[in-house]
Amino acid sequence: MTTTPFPFALERLGVIMSPEPGNPLEIEGVLNPATARGADGELYIYPRLVSAGNVSRIGIGRVELADGIPTGVERLGVVLEADRGWEHGTSHGGVEDPRITTIPALGLHVMTYVAFGPLGPRPALAVSEDARSWRRLGPIQFGYEDALDTDLNLFPNKDVLLFPEPVPGPGGEPAFALLHRPMWDLEFARAGERAPLPAGVTDDRASIWISYMPVADVERDLAALARPIGHRFVAGPAYDWERLKIGAGPAPLRVDEGWLLIHHGVSGEVVGSAFTPQNTVFYSAGAMILDAADPARVLARTDAPLIAPETAEEVVGTVGNVVFPTAIERIDGEDFVFYGMADSKIGVARLVRTV
Repeated sequence: MTTTPFPFALERLGVIMSPEPGNPLEIEGVLNPATARGADGELYIYPRLVSAGNVSRIGIGRVELADGIPTGVERLGVVLEADRGWEHGTSHGGVEDPRITTIPALGLHVMTYVAFGPLGPRPALAVSEDARSWRRLGPIQFGYEDALDTDLNLFPNKDVLLFPEPVPGPGGEPAFALLHRPMWDLEFARAGERAPLPAGVTDDRASIWISYMPVADVERDLAALARPIGHRFVAGPAYDWERLKIGAGPAPLRVDEGWLLIHHGVSGEVVGSAFTPQNTVFYSAGAMILDAADPARVLARTDAPLIAPETAEEVVGTVGNVVFPTAIERIDGEDFVFYGMADSKIGVARLVRTV
């Protein structure tokens, strides 16, 4: 992995969405959005809306621009809520933290989201042709592989997102690919039980993995998008600012060096269960470059955050000290990153090349 200066940075531009006073769907925050371009050319944003009791829905809004810079959001309603049994939790629940990847080869927008159901957080997929109406493909079912010595479906999983174009699969075949973050933690379902780690894994901290869906399989049956195979470790915590865990952010962006992946890292101390809101941790944003020829291989990564919680909106909120990037969009030739601020608001930053 290279030690040359990382070629990208983030510049804060400010808050673009805050909870609407008097709106019961947003009383506990608007955060962690996805974005997509509609068939009408408009840029749409899909915030996580949190109502009382930490129940989440996925909303939709139109991003308002001024001189090519996102400045606000026009609310347009809700596109997804927990109306399936597997999306309803016992303590809190709903549909959370969407990411959207537009995949031209399929003519579809693909949304990944967390269904916080009876056994905790599990990833799921939905697809859309117009970025307005969404059809569920259901929960992701990771294919069993005996060499891994475990079943990934036993574990909670979050921070799932797809690459926008096919990449080389484990055997070199063209494949769609997704990044995800399994958590070797059974606390939600079996309190006090230690989870067995997969073969070859010695670090139980939540890390980024990659899995694949062969293009030929998806062309035969779109449901194959929700049946990934070929699971491989990509990256784990490496620096102090991410020493507790890391997770992928927006869909990877193709750049000259390979695939630019913006990710979050968590430091601090977890008190009690990792599945309850924490106020003694710090979420920051960093980045890495993945090899275009083998996206399971990390070529470079930031040894310090691109953005750490510093502004009032990032430090104080429903959960303080959180910068959580989840979407990236090109507007008039520039790339903008949308991120959650202290689990309460949504901010935007400009991605700039420094080298």
